[in-house]
Amino acid sequence: MPKDVLCEVNNCTYWDQGNLCKANEIYVVSHTGKEADQSKETDCKTFRKK
Repeated sequence: MPKDVLCEVNNCTYWDQGNLCKANEIYVVSHTGKEADQSKETDCKTFRKK
């Protein structure tokens, strides 16, 4: 498991300095079904607006 999870969405509650995500868990889903072929076919459900 990666030590740091990077995030550039600085208006997210979990965004931290250095573009780090400070959420306890990360939930990512495919919006095309159970499998995705590209990152643009996924969404981060962990996002919460500041």
